[in-house]
Amino acid sequence: MGFFPTGGRFTVEAVIAGINSFSQRAECLHIHEELPWKDLLGGMSADDILTRDKEKLIAYCRARGLRIGFMGDLNDGLSRGEEAPQLRALGRSIAEVDVQRVYSAYVRAFVRRFKPDYVGLASETNLVRQAAPPKLYAAVVAAANATAADLAAAGLRTPPMISVQVEAAWGVLVNKTRFQGIAADIKDFPFARMLGLSSYPYFGYAEPEAMPGDYYTRLAGVRRMPAMVVEGGWTSASVGPVNSTPALQARYIARHAELLDSIRARGVIQTLYADLDLTNFPIAVPEILPLFTQIGLTDSDLRPKPALGVWDGLFARRLG
Repeated sequence: MGFFPTGGRFTVEAVIAGINSFSQRAECLHIHEELPWKDLLGGMSADDILTRDKEKLIAYCRARGLRIGFMGDLNDGLSRGEEAPQLRALGRSIAEVDVQRVYSAYVRAFVRRFKPDYVGLASETNLVRQAAPPKLYAAVVAAANATAADLAAAGLRTPPMISVQVEAAWGVLVNKTRFQGIAADIKDFPFARMLGLSSYPYFGYAEPEAMPGDYYTRLAGVRRMPAMVVEGGWTSASVGPVNSTPALQARYIARHAELLDSIRARGVIQTLYADLDLTNFPIAVPEILPLFTQIGLTDSDLRPKPALGVWDGLFARRLG
């Protein structure tokens, strides 16, 4: 069980306070990031960037008993039809072979240096395929497969994974359609040794109990390999077209545990531990971001919601 290293506010103090709190009820810190393309393509080495940006964070978390997971995003995590924001700003593309090599070098440096429990090489691949131009999806496929080969050639045995977007696979996310499945993803990313699941079911279901009993088994059964949720949650407040409450969020945590047990999931990463206060967001707020800001198990000041009590009860279970 784990969380992203995101504080309730955009300060170092808030991030540290969040880690100190959630390390009491989690085993894993999940780092999911757009690569620092501006620095990498400007000539800064991956190791220098990791020393600057990750070394102290990871040491701090490991000192608190947390494992580390890593997902290096290949395109825009908030707009799957587009290139990564920094690449767009630079006029570059993941379709460029040189950019793909930089991606591979950074991921290899991270894995070699920090030895994460798993390494994600492509995120929400089915949603990228649905939303992005074919050239961008093809570039994601090429970059992820090349990086997996490079990791193996370097003798780095950290299990590689991809993630799929569960609501998109079920056809309930956008342009309501029939079940889509993930057979194409399994075919396009044959290196995967673990299946990551991205799940925000409040976009498709009014109540947690409406999630089908085979919500995960129908996907994980496509190919027998370990699976875990690598991002997700349920909002505790109504936002946009979604109606929700703290009680609904707490019911989701309980229902989600049943679905996770159905696939003997290796883990579950809750994207936010604390709600995200966008008051001092460092860039223009992406239009979609407010839909996710209240999925934390606490508010921005780390005051617990009812869902945290359910999470803590699950965390107290013996691992098996």
